[in-house]
Amino acid sequence: MAHIIVIDDDKTLLQLIKNTLEKEHSVTVYTGLSGVSIREINAHDLMILDVMMPELDGFTFLKDKRREIDIPVLFLTAKNFEQDLVEGFSVGADDYIIKPFSIKELRCRITAHLRRENRGKNNLIHIGQVFCDFTSRKIYVNETELNMTPSEYEICCLLMKNPNRVFTKDEIYERIFGFDGIGDAETTIRERIKEIRKKFKVYNEEPIKTIWGVGYQWEKNQ
Repeated sequence: MAHIIVIDDDKTLLQLIKNTLEKEHSVTVYTGLSGVSIREINAHDLMILDVMMPELDGFTFLKDKRREIDIPVLFLTAKNFEQDLVEGFSVGADDYIIKPFSIKELRCRITAHLRRENRGKNNLIHIGQVFCDFTSRKIYVNETELNMTPSEYEICCLLMKNPNRVFTKDEIYERIFGFDGIGDAETTIRERIKEIRKKFKVYNEEPIKTIWGVGYQWEKNQ
């Protein structure tokens, strides 16, 4: 199942696309580009972007942001002019879908691009407002980087890779420090979790849940 983000100011069309694709994929929709961060876009596998929107058109947005966007971008447009196609590809579009389009065509184009793509999406995990970037080894809440120590980052990384799975303090300690780690597992992990929670609490986030008598889990709402 792929994660697809769709941005179009036509609410009816957004609902149609969502209803069509969500049987096979996870679909997130927006009626405009304001409030949509690049980090959130890159947490998806493919983007469907309308060309003509009142606040900011797709051409301008992609021309400015293409170097930061690491997923395929399919333009939606009601225009079928050669110049529009040339402009779209020149700013970095991967494909075009001309309105009106058939559901079969939409599915086929999406499937083809997802099949060809191999852009290392495992380098980023996005759960709620929290992002873990494995390439830069950083944790973010929305666009704000949290100042994590190496061991705090590793704990977050472990729990985020296994959302809703409960880890004991001993399991976490062994994963982070190895079997030859020096120190008390219970005290060490408890203190690390305490510090991590402080950093998230500043942004009103409490992702790590204590399972009393067992350990900890990164809570992901179903």
